[in-house]
Amino acid sequence: MTPTQLFEQIRSKQSFLCVGLDADMAKLPAHLCGSQDAIFEFNRAIIDATHHVTVAYKPNTAFYEAHGIQGWRALSETVNYIKSVYPEIMVIADAKRGDIGNTAKMYAKAFFENMNCDAITLSPYMGRDSVEPYLDYLDRWAILLAITSNSGYADLQTIENKETGLQLFEEVLQRSSRWGSANNMMYVVGATRPDYLEAVRRIVPEHFLLVPGVGAQGGSLDDVARLGMNKQCGLLVNSSRGIIYADSGERFAEAARRSAEELQQKMQQMLKRAALI
Repeated sequence: MTPTQLFEQIRSKQSFLCVGLDADMAKLPAHLCGSQDAIFEFNRAIIDATHHVTVAYKPNTAFYEAHGIQGWRALSETVNYIKSVYPEIMVIADAKRGDIGNTAKMYAKAFFENMNCDAITLSPYMGRDSVEPYLDYLDRWAILLAITSNSGYADLQTIENKETGLQLFEEVLQRSSRWGSANNMMYVVGATRPDYLEAVRRIVPEHFLLVPGVGAQGGSLDDVARLGMNKQCGLLVNSSRGIIYADSGERFAEAARRSAEELQQKMQQMLKRAALI
């Protein structure tokens, strides 16, 4: 998927919503828990209910890896379902891989060739050769962690380089932006850190940003749009728990639809204010 195709979808759906498919067996509706394919059935219902306002789905692979081969099968079925029924929607493997050499090549093959995902999240800590194998794939995306939404972000990400005056996340942005381009690289920027968005945009003004932390984690959609939007929108704002667990009963998919539509309506107004639709 190219940036142009992604922006076309944003304009068509008047939305920059990414739905996180973090299917936790302990939180699935009770009526699904007796099924051997409960995770996929849950995901399919969420996807069918939200696809009209969603431009990307982001399964966090840990929620599937935890169940061994059955979990991997559910992940594969989920990706295949999106690709066959809603092929315009981006699929992001939230795997946060970060190894080098042949290992990185195998991870890229696993998620881009075998799983057919459009993008994968990566930790850039090991440097250029931990990212380059993913950039060899045409129209696929490497999404690098920049400034995250977790409470421990400041342990490393904001350490200042006394020589350059840049914080570590700024160094990551500055250096890594030369490895690829705005056509194949995005960055993770937590919605709970809106005060850093201006710094991010000074360094990578054209790149798309994957923004978790809106909703249950307390991030402000208004702040993210105001500080992070660019001429192609440049944002994929993720919501997971606030949508997929909006209700735990048999009508969970309807509740997910309502929650997704509420976010989309806010996004629509933001896109209009930015004259992007």
